Amino acid sequence: MNILITSAGKRVSLLQAFQSEASKIDKQISVICCDASPELSAACQMAEISFKVPRLNSDVYIDELLQRCKDHSIKLIIPTIDTELFLLSENRSRFLEEGIIPVISEVNVIGMTRDKRKTHAFFNKHGILTAREYTREQPEFPLFLKPYDGSRSVDIYLIRRKEDLKVKHLNNEKLMFLEYLDHNEYDEFTCDLYYNKNNELSCVVPRKRIEVRDGEVNKGVTSKNEIEVLIREKLANIKGAIGCLTAQFFMHKTSKKIVGIEINARFGGGYPLTYLAGANYPQWIIMEYLMNKEVSNKFDTWEDSLLMLRYDKEVLVHGFRG
Repeated sequence: MNILITSAGKRVSLLQAFQSEASKIDKQISVICCDASPELSAACQMAEISFKVPRLNSDVYIDELLQRCKDHSIKLIIPTIDTELFLLSENRSRFLEEGIIPVISEVNVIGMTRDKRKTHAFFNKHGILTAREYTREQPEFPLFLKPYDGSRSVDIYLIRRKEDLKVKHLNNEKLMFLEYLDHNEYDEFTCDLYYNKNNELSCVVPRKRIEVRDGEVNKGVTSKNEIEVLIREKLANIKGAIGCLTAQFFMHKTSKKIVGIEINARFGGGYPLTYLAGANYPQWIIMEYLMNKEVSNKFDTWEDSLLMLRYDKEVLVHGFRG
Protein backbone atom coordinates (compact mmCIF):
# COMPACT_ATOMS: atom_id res chain seq x y z
CA MET A 1 0.00 0.00 0.00
CA ASN A 2 2.72 2.47 -0.95
CA ILE A 3 2.25 6.08 -2.07
CA LEU A 4 3.96 7.74 -5.05
CA ILE A 5 4.63 11.47 -5.44
CA THR A 6 5.27 12.19 -9.12
CA SER A 7 7.43 14.99 -10.55
CA ALA A 8 8.74 15.28 -7.02
CA GLY A 9 11.38 17.95 -7.72
CA LYS A 10 11.97 19.99 -4.57
CA ARG A 11 8.71 19.09 -2.80
CA VAL A 12 10.46 17.85 0.34
CA SER A 13 7.86 19.34 2.70
CA LEU A 14 5.02 17.55 0.90
CA LEU A 15 6.99 14.30 0.99
CA GLN A 16 7.63 14.66 4.71
CA ALA A 17 3.96 15.39 5.40
CA PHE A 18 2.92 12.16 3.67
CA GLN A 19 5.73 10.23 5.39
CA SER A 20 4.65 11.48 8.80
CA GLU A 21 0.96 10.71 8.29
CA ALA A 22 1.58 7.32 6.68
CA SER A 23 3.80 6.21 9.56
CA LYS A 24 1.07 7.05 12.08
CA ILE A 25 -1.39 4.78 10.27
CA ASP A 26 0.83 1.92 9.11
CA LYS A 27 4.62 1.87 9.37
CA GLN A 28 4.74 -0.53 6.41
CA ILE A 29 3.59 2.21 4.02
CA SER A 30 6.45 3.77 2.03
CA VAL A 31 6.21 7.16 0.36
CA ILE A 32 8.11 6.91 -2.93
CA CYS A 33 9.14 9.71 -5.28
CA CYS A 34 9.81 9.77 -9.00
CA ASP A 35 11.19 12.39 -11.36
CA ALA A 36 12.75 12.67 -14.80
CA SER A 37 16.02 13.56 -13.03
CA PRO A 38 15.83 11.92 -9.58
CA GLU A 39 19.54 12.44 -8.99
CA LEU A 40 18.90 16.21 -9.08
CA SER A 41 15.63 16.14 -7.14
CA ALA A 42 15.84 17.06 -3.45
CA ALA A 43 12.62 15.16 -2.72
CA CYS A 44 13.87 12.02 -4.48
CA GLN A 45 17.09 12.17 -2.48
CA MET A 46 15.13 12.50 0.76
CA ALA A 47 12.71 9.66 -0.06
CA GLU A 48 13.36 6.10 1.11
CA ILE A 49 12.86 4.94 -2.48
CA SER A 50 12.91 6.93 -5.70
CA PHE A 51 13.09 6.12 -9.38
CA LYS A 52 13.51 7.73 -12.77
CA VAL A 53 10.67 8.11 -15.27
CA PRO A 54 10.66 9.40 -18.88
CA ARG A 55 9.73 13.01 -19.48
CA LEU A 56 6.03 13.74 -19.69
CA ASN A 57 6.12 14.25 -23.46
CA SER A 58 7.47 10.74 -24.01
CA ASP A 59 5.15 8.23 -25.68
CA VAL A 60 6.13 5.62 -23.10
CA TYR A 61 5.64 7.75 -19.97
CA ILE A 62 2.37 6.14 -18.89
CA ASP A 63 3.57 2.60 -19.69
CA GLU A 64 6.78 3.12 -17.71
CA LEU A 65 4.98 4.77 -14.79
CA LEU A 66 2.39 1.99 -14.61
CA GLN A 67 5.04 -0.72 -14.61
CA ARG A 68 7.05 1.06 -11.92
CA CYS A 69 3.94 1.37 -9.76
CA LYS A 70 3.38 -2.38 -10.03
CA ASP A 71 7.05 -3.07 -9.25
CA HIS A 72 6.91 -0.98 -6.07
CA SER A 73 3.43 -2.02 -4.82
CA ILE A 74 2.14 1.54 -5.21
CA LYS A 75 -1.52 2.05 -4.37
CA LEU A 76 -1.85 5.86 -4.56
CA ILE A 77 -0.39 8.42 -6.98
CA ILE A 78 -0.11 12.07 -5.91
CA PRO A 79 0.60 14.36 -8.93
CA THR A 80 2.28 17.72 -8.33
CA ILE A 81 2.55 19.64 -11.62
CA ASP A 82 -0.01 20.93 -14.11
CA THR A 83 1.45 19.27 -17.20
CA GLU A 84 0.94 15.72 -15.89
CA LEU A 85 -2.69 16.15 -14.83
CA PHE A 86 -4.31 15.44 -18.20
CA LEU A 87 -2.07 12.44 -18.82
CA LEU A 88 -2.92 10.80 -15.53
CA SER A 89 -6.60 11.67 -15.63
CA GLU A 90 -7.04 10.39 -19.20
CA ASN A 91 -5.28 7.13 -18.30
CA ARG A 92 -6.91 6.76 -14.90
CA SER A 93 -8.75 3.56 -15.89
CA ARG A 94 -5.49 1.78 -16.78
CA PHE A 95 -4.18 2.38 -13.28
CA LEU A 96 -7.46 1.50 -11.58
CA GLU A 97 -7.47 -1.85 -13.39
CA GLU A 98 -4.23 -2.63 -11.57
CA GLY A 99 -5.56 -1.48 -8.19
CA ILE A 100 -3.63 1.82 -8.36
CA ILE A 101 -5.53 5.04 -7.58
CA PRO A 102 -4.39 8.35 -9.05
CA VAL A 103 -5.73 10.89 -6.54
CA ILE A 104 -6.74 13.34 -9.23
CA SER A 105 -9.89 15.08 -10.44
CA GLU A 106 -11.79 13.90 -13.50
CA VAL A 107 -10.89 15.08 -17.00
CA ASN A 108 -13.68 17.69 -17.12
CA VAL A 109 -12.29 19.40 -14.01
CA ILE A 110 -8.71 19.23 -15.29
CA GLY A 111 -9.81 20.80 -18.59
CA MET A 112 -11.52 23.64 -16.75
CA THR A 113 -8.48 24.39 -14.61
CA ARG A 114 -5.93 24.16 -17.42
CA ASP A 115 -7.69 26.80 -19.55
CA LYS A 116 -8.13 30.06 -17.66
CA ARG A 117 -10.89 31.14 -20.05
CA LYS A 118 -12.89 28.11 -18.92
CA THR A 119 -11.95 28.84 -15.30
CA HIS A 120 -13.42 32.34 -15.62
CA ALA A 121 -16.61 30.87 -17.09
CA PHE A 122 -16.74 28.35 -14.22
CA PHE A 123 -16.39 31.09 -11.60
CA ASN A 124 -19.08 33.21 -13.28
CA LYS A 125 -21.44 30.23 -13.50
CA HIS A 126 -21.10 29.78 -9.75
CA GLY A 127 -21.67 33.46 -8.95
CA ILE A 128 -18.02 34.44 -8.40
CA LEU A 129 -16.67 37.62 -9.97
CA THR A 130 -13.64 37.55 -12.29
CA ALA A 131 -11.35 40.22 -13.69
CA ARG A 132 -12.85 42.02 -16.69
CA GLU A 133 -11.48 40.76 -20.01
CA TYR A 134 -10.80 43.19 -22.88
CA THR A 135 -10.56 42.70 -26.62
CA ARG A 136 -7.23 43.38 -28.32
CA GLU A 137 -8.91 46.19 -30.23
CA GLN A 138 -10.21 48.01 -27.15
CA PRO A 139 -7.94 47.44 -24.15
CA GLU A 140 -7.95 49.66 -21.09
CA PHE A 141 -4.84 50.56 -19.12
CA PRO A 142 -3.24 49.48 -16.87
CA LEU A 143 -3.62 46.05 -18.43
CA PHE A 144 -2.62 42.60 -17.21
CA LEU A 145 -1.65 39.93 -19.74
CA LYS A 146 -1.34 36.22 -19.04
CA PRO A 147 -1.54 33.03 -21.15
CA TYR A 148 -4.78 31.08 -20.80
CA ASP A 149 -2.81 27.86 -20.32
CA GLY A 150 0.12 29.26 -18.32
CA SER A 151 1.57 28.33 -14.94
CA ARG A 152 4.29 29.44 -12.52
CA SER A 153 3.86 33.11 -13.55
CA VAL A 154 5.54 32.50 -16.92
CA ASP A 155 4.79 35.00 -19.73
CA ILE A 156 2.78 37.45 -17.65
CA TYR A 157 2.97 41.19 -18.30
CA LEU A 158 1.79 44.36 -16.63
CA ILE A 159 1.16 46.97 -19.32
CA ARG A 160 0.71 50.36 -17.70
CA ARG A 161 0.55 52.53 -20.84
CA LYS A 162 -0.55 52.09 -24.42
CA GLU A 163 3.04 52.63 -25.59
CA ASP A 164 4.14 49.53 -23.63
CA LEU A 165 1.80 47.24 -25.57
CA LYS A 166 3.98 45.61 -28.23
CA VAL A 167 3.31 43.70 -31.42
CA LYS A 168 4.52 40.51 -29.73
CA HIS A 169 1.72 40.90 -27.19
CA LEU A 170 -0.94 41.50 -29.80
CA ASN A 171 0.24 38.57 -31.90
CA ASN A 172 0.34 36.10 -29.03
CA GLU A 173 -3.05 34.43 -29.30
CA LYS A 174 -2.65 32.70 -25.95
CA LEU A 175 -2.58 35.94 -23.98
CA MET A 176 -5.69 37.08 -22.13
CA PHE A 177 -6.11 40.87 -21.89
CA LEU A 178 -7.39 41.46 -18.38
CA GLU A 179 -8.27 44.20 -15.95
CA TYR A 180 -5.32 44.89 -13.66
CA LEU A 181 -6.02 44.32 -9.97
CA ASP A 182 -3.57 46.59 -8.17
CA HIS A 183 -1.80 45.04 -5.19
CA ASN A 184 -2.04 48.39 -3.45
CA GLU A 185 -5.80 47.87 -3.42
CA TYR A 186 -6.15 44.10 -3.33
CA ASP A 187 -4.67 41.30 -1.23
CA GLU A 188 -3.88 38.05 -3.03
CA PHE A 189 -4.86 34.70 -1.55
CA THR A 190 -4.25 31.10 -2.52
CA CYS A 191 -6.81 28.75 -1.03
CA ASP A 192 -6.22 25.05 -0.42
CA LEU A 193 -9.46 23.15 -0.96
CA TYR A 194 -10.03 19.48 -0.13
CA TYR A 195 -12.77 17.53 -1.93
CA ASN A 196 -13.65 14.08 -0.61
CA LYS A 197 -14.61 11.00 -2.62
CA ASN A 198 -18.14 12.35 -3.00
CA ASN A 199 -16.87 15.60 -4.54
CA GLU A 200 -17.91 17.45 -1.37
CA LEU A 201 -15.84 20.33 -0.06
CA SER A 202 -14.31 19.27 3.26
CA CYS A 203 -11.98 22.17 3.99
CA VAL A 204 -10.91 25.63 2.80
CA VAL A 205 -7.74 27.35 3.99
CA PRO A 206 -7.03 30.80 2.51
CA ARG A 207 -3.35 31.78 2.57
CA LYS A 208 -2.43 35.43 2.03
CA ARG A 209 0.53 35.69 -0.34
CA ILE A 210 2.97 38.17 1.21
CA GLU A 211 5.96 37.37 -1.01
CA VAL A 212 6.26 35.12 -4.05
CA ARG A 213 9.37 33.59 -5.61
CA ASP A 214 9.29 31.80 -8.99
CA GLY A 215 5.50 31.71 -8.86
CA GLU A 216 5.46 30.01 -5.44
CA VAL A 217 4.69 31.61 -2.09
CA ASN A 218 7.80 32.40 -0.05
CA LYS A 219 6.07 34.26 2.78
CA GLY A 220 2.42 33.69 3.60
CA VAL A 221 -0.12 33.68 6.41
CA THR A 222 -3.35 31.73 6.96
CA SER A 223 -6.48 33.85 7.16
CA LYS A 224 -10.05 33.05 8.20
CA ASN A 225 -11.95 35.56 6.10
CA GLU A 226 -14.76 36.26 3.64
CA ILE A 227 -13.15 34.11 0.93
CA GLU A 228 -13.61 30.96 3.01
CA VAL A 229 -17.29 31.83 3.44
CA LEU A 230 -17.71 32.50 -0.29
CA ILE A 231 -16.10 29.23 -1.33
CA ARG A 232 -18.16 27.18 1.10
CA GLU A 233 -21.30 28.85 -0.24
CA LYS A 234 -20.53 28.74 -3.96
CA LEU A 235 -18.25 25.71 -4.41
CA ALA A 236 -19.55 23.24 -1.83
CA ASN A 237 -19.71 20.53 -4.49
CA ILE A 238 -17.83 20.31 -7.78
CA LYS A 239 -18.67 17.27 -9.86
CA GLY A 240 -15.47 15.35 -10.56
CA ALA A 241 -13.29 17.25 -8.06
CA ILE A 242 -11.06 14.99 -5.98
CA GLY A 243 -8.40 15.64 -3.34
CA CYS A 244 -6.50 18.92 -3.09
CA LEU A 245 -7.28 21.83 -5.40
CA THR A 246 -5.72 25.27 -5.08
CA ALA A 247 -7.72 28.34 -6.02
CA GLN A 248 -6.43 31.89 -6.30
CA PHE A 249 -8.47 34.95 -5.35
CA PHE A 250 -7.98 38.68 -4.92
CA MET A 251 -9.88 40.54 -2.19
CA HIS A 252 -10.20 44.32 -2.04
CA LYS A 253 -8.64 45.67 1.15
CA THR A 254 -11.56 47.94 2.06
CA SER A 255 -14.68 46.90 0.14
CA LYS A 256 -13.88 43.13 0.50
CA LYS A 257 -14.86 42.58 -3.12
CA ILE A 258 -13.64 39.09 -4.09
CA VAL A 259 -12.38 38.20 -7.57
CA GLY A 260 -11.64 34.64 -8.72
CA ILE A 261 -8.36 34.26 -10.65
CA GLU A 262 -7.53 30.61 -11.31
CA ILE A 263 -7.71 27.03 -10.04
CA ASN A 264 -5.12 24.25 -10.10
CA ALA A 265 -6.25 20.65 -9.59
CA ARG A 266 -3.26 19.60 -7.47
CA PHE A 267 -1.30 20.39 -4.34
CA GLY A 268 0.13 23.89 -4.51
CA GLY A 269 3.67 24.81 -3.57
CA GLY A 270 2.43 26.60 -0.46
CA TYR A 271 0.36 23.70 0.87
CA PRO A 272 2.87 22.95 3.69
CA LEU A 273 1.57 26.07 5.48
CA THR A 274 -1.97 24.70 5.34
CA TYR A 275 -0.75 21.34 6.65
CA LEU A 276 1.12 22.94 9.54
CA ALA A 277 -2.01 24.96 10.35
CA GLY A 278 -3.83 21.67 10.98
CA ALA A 279 -5.64 20.93 7.69
CA ASN A 280 -4.30 17.42 7.24
CA TYR A 281 -4.97 16.55 3.60
CA PRO A 282 -2.32 13.78 3.42
CA GLN A 283 -3.99 12.00 6.35
CA TRP A 284 -7.42 12.39 4.75
CA ILE A 285 -6.17 10.98 1.43
CA ILE A 286 -4.69 7.96 3.18
CA MET A 287 -7.86 7.42 5.24
CA GLU A 288 -10.16 7.72 2.22
CA TYR A 289 -8.21 5.79 -0.38
CA LEU A 290 -6.16 3.28 1.61
CA MET A 291 -8.31 2.73 4.70
CA ASN A 292 -11.70 3.23 2.98
CA LYS A 293 -12.94 5.60 5.69
CA GLU A 294 -15.08 8.71 5.25
CA VAL A 295 -13.77 12.25 5.63
CA SER A 296 -15.93 14.97 7.18
CA ASN A 297 -17.43 17.49 4.76
CA LYS A 298 -16.71 20.38 7.10
CA PHE A 299 -13.34 20.88 8.80
CA ASP A 300 -12.65 24.45 9.91
CA THR A 301 -10.56 24.20 13.09
CA TRP A 302 -7.25 25.02 11.41
CA GLU A 303 -5.00 27.71 12.89
CA ASP A 304 -5.73 31.27 11.82
CA SER A 305 -2.97 33.90 11.37
CA LEU A 306 -0.15 31.35 11.11
CA LEU A 307 2.81 33.01 9.38
CA MET A 308 5.20 30.99 7.20
CA LEU A 309 8.66 32.37 6.33
CA ARG A 310 10.56 30.09 3.98
CA TYR A 311 14.31 29.74 3.65
CA ASP A 312 16.65 27.60 1.56
CA LYS A 313 18.05 24.39 3.02
CA GLU A 314 20.69 22.14 1.52
CA VAL A 315 20.35 18.48 0.53
CA LEU A 316 23.82 16.93 0.19
CA VAL A 317 24.57 13.86 -1.93
CA HIS A 318 28.01 12.37 -1.35
CA GLY A 319 29.99 10.87 -4.23
CA PHE A 320 27.80 12.42 -6.94
CA ARG A 321 29.08 11.78 -10.49
CA GLY A 322 26.68 13.77 -12.64
